[in-house]
Amino acid sequence: MLIPEEVKPNSPMETKKNSILVVDDHQLFREGLSQMINREADLHVCAEAGDDKTALEAMQSAKPDMAIIDISLAGSNGIDLIKLIRTSDTETPILVLSMHDESLYAERALRSGANGYIMKQEANKRVRDAIRQVLSGEIYLSEKMSTQLVSKLIGGRNEATKSPMDTLSPRELEVFELIGQGHGTRQIAEAMKLTIPTINSFRARIKEKLNLKNASELVLNAIQWVQNKQK
Repeated sequence: MLIPEEVKPNSPMETKKNSILVVDDHQLFREGLSQMINREADLHVCAEAGDDKTALEAMQSAKPDMAIIDISLAGSNGIDLIKLIRTSDTETPILVLSMHDESLYAERALRSGANGYIMKQEANKRVRDAIRQVLSGEIYLSEKMSTQLVSKLIGGRNEATKSPMDTLSPRELEVFELIGQGHGTRQIAEAMKLTIPTINSFRARIKEKLNLKNASELVLNAIQWVQNKQK
């Protein structure tokens, strides 16, 4: 008995599903994103991870067609994770999906090896568009961020005109932003899942890099910086 064409195994009519690894330390968000992706006919989540160790293991075992990575991870940082992935895997597309302002992290993410950056507050449709654009081999950035980067390239900005903020590592920048939002050392340690001595070490390095004399100057500069970027 012949099998009707529309239900034959391996029929050309079947849609190939691209497999995606989701890396985010917030379980509820991770599950919600996975549900959204799995509703798409051409996409499916093959693995999830909440930290860099699990993510690296999933990259090896699940071999996803793409990875979606947050900036803030449990005890680590998404940009550092991207660098680790790129030491052995230069091909798998990576999209950063984060709550952090793209003007602060998008360029850093791309320089580390990501193929796109989108913020979590974007509509689901825009997130799906970003996923498919990165899967197709293109770079995804918002129109605003694309314009900003092009203007920077045209302006020929070099190391001599580099802002002191650009010298901060992703983790230092995250700590600086949290300080500017009014969080204390203990709160920052809990939010980043790090120890208080580690946060104090970050604070010391930030003061040194930004040439700030004391903790008061650090807090005042952080608050002013957060306020300016919100304007």
